[in-house]
Parts: sequence; structure tokens; C-alpha cells
Amino acid sequence: MMLRAAVLALLLTAPGVAVAQSNETLKKAGDIASQPARDVGASNKEIPTVLQNAVEAPYAMPKNRTCKGLNTAILELNEVLGPDFAMGKEANENKTGKIAEAVGKTIVNSIIPFRGLVREISGAAPAERRLEAAIATGIARRGYLRGLATAKACKLTG
Repeated sequence: MMLRAAVLALLLTAPGVAVAQSNETLKKAGDIASQPARDVGASNKEIPTVLQNAVEAPYAMPKNRTCKGLNTAILELNEVLGPDFAMGKEANENKTGKIAEAVGKTIVNSIIPFRGLVREISGAAPAERRLEAAIATGIARRGYLRGLATAKACKLTG
């Protein structure tokens, strides 16, 4: 808990960190501070069912090929992956915030000696690789579904 507070203070006091970003900053601080627990496998994340299904058959035709069905499938993926890429939107990256985040991660990562070995032995690293692969497959599945919807001239809601 103390580590989370220190990381949060570092992120919030970085020059240029806007108040509107405080929710994102809180999330990042929590993620950074809980990294040691994830490293030893104490908080392995479950892969959501929609991503597990995508891994099994990323380019399978959806059961419901109507515009409504395609939109529903895309929205299900958006719930776990976050919003899809927005065309014409400029990236609004806060460089100072990113530096503060990197410093926080460096501090946390230095707490566990032989971190990489600990992550492999505990199973945290393989679990993280499986999750990252499932996310990448989910992104591909969403793109495939968007392509199907576009080919049918569906109005995309997600």
C-alpha cells in the first residue's frame, strides 16, 4: 500500500499531469505498485472468454452474420480490449507523465532481485505471454469482424 502511494505521488506531482488524467494516473499507479504481486503469480489475470474464443478460431465466421450480430460481437471485444483505433484522431501523449511512469516502474522492478527468473519460475511470465497473445488475437478478430461488417455495408456502432 505504501508503495502504491509513493508511485501515485510521483505520477501526480509530475509537471504537466492534468487533473483530467487523474483516473488514468490512479490506474497506472495501482498497476505499477501491484507489479511485484503479479511477478510472483499472486494475481494472475484470467483470460476473458471472448478472447479465449478468438484464440481458438480468430477467423471463424460468426454464428450471427447480421449487422446486429456483427456489431454485438465487436462490442464484446471492445469491452475487454478497449476502444478500437479512431481514424483521424491525434495521439495526445503526456511526455512528462510517461517519464514519471517509467521512473515508478523502474523503482518497483528493482524491488525483486532476479525478477525475470522469479517471473518464469512463478508462472507469471508465461501467463502474461498467453494474455498478450490472446489480446493480439482479439484485436485481429475485431478487425476481421469489422471487415465483414463493412463488406455488408453495416453501420458500425463499436
